Amino acid sequence: MTTTPDRTLVAVKPLTVPAPGRDVPLQVKVTAPTTGHGLPVVVFSHGNAWSMDGYGPLVDRWAAAGFVVVQPTHLDSRHHGTGFDDPRFPTIWRVRIADLHAVVDHLDDVLAHVPGLPARADTTRVAVVGHSWGGQSAGALLGARVLDADGVPGADFSHPAVRAGALVATTGTGDSLTPFALEHLPFMRPDFSTLTTPVLVVAGDADRSAMSTRGPDWFTDAYHLSPAPRRLLTVVGGEHTLGGLAGEAVRETTDEDPARVALVADAVAAFLHDVLGADPSTWRDLRERAASSATFRIEEESAGAR
Repeated sequence: MTTTPDRTLVAVKPLTVPAPGRDVPLQVKVTAPTTGHGLPVVVFSHGNAWSMDGYGPLVDRWAAAGFVVVQPTHLDSRHHGTGFDDPRFPTIWRVRIADLHAVVDHLDDVLAHVPGLPARADTTRVAVVGHSWGGQSAGALLGARVLDADGVPGADFSHPAVRAGALVATTGTGDSLTPFALEHLPFMRPDFSTLTTPVLVVAGDADRSAMSTRGPDWFTDAYHLSPAPRRLLTVVGGEHTLGGLAGEAVRETTDEDPARVALVADAVAAFLHDVLGADPSTWRDLRERAASSATFRIEEESAGAR
């Protein structure tokens, strides 16, 4: 059990979620505040090679803000030793999406492992959030699809129980992939035209990916190419881990900045509180701060604006 400035939290792991056909068990971690009722649920999808053991700075801050957070460990995790040369790798993107579906479908069973939590959680208010590859995985449950080599949209993996989401440092369209990405990540061809669930897109304006020939604007495609309602948080100076989302002093972090991590965590929490009907005031406050901030910008387009 850990303590934050706002609430005492409890974390339980590992819990196993039924996932037929998966060659290793699907395990998750649940983090929740020990007080409060009507708590919305966030299912979080990690970036490539990470696991349920990462992203503590995000998860703890969301739980302190009144969310139950469920983190699955996907098949590409370092825990499983899965690299680009693994024969399973070309289909892991589908397994990731199936993982998120399995978690949402079995939320009641998962939460039952935390004493008293089922009575305090509100499983009618479910959101999915993902970072990097996790953003593409989460986006599928929000309505985005994957284009094949001929540009034909693939299957619809949206989930009716998911009411909102956030895509953090999430890859853009596949028309500018580098040769390495084309060879190893051909599924990195999202179509955002069907992403109709309310979404917050978070991008750093200094995030330059080795997977695309474009610059940081690549990570804003989910905002610019999806239908309203959607919102965009641009983090000034933010690189791919946006200050260290996955943890303190981890090797992937090139722009260590706890304040930047707190901004991203609080912005996602404020957005979800707003669109899930819990508390719109925190998003209004953030939007007012953005008007005079030198560290972040906010754009938004509501339904019917087009």
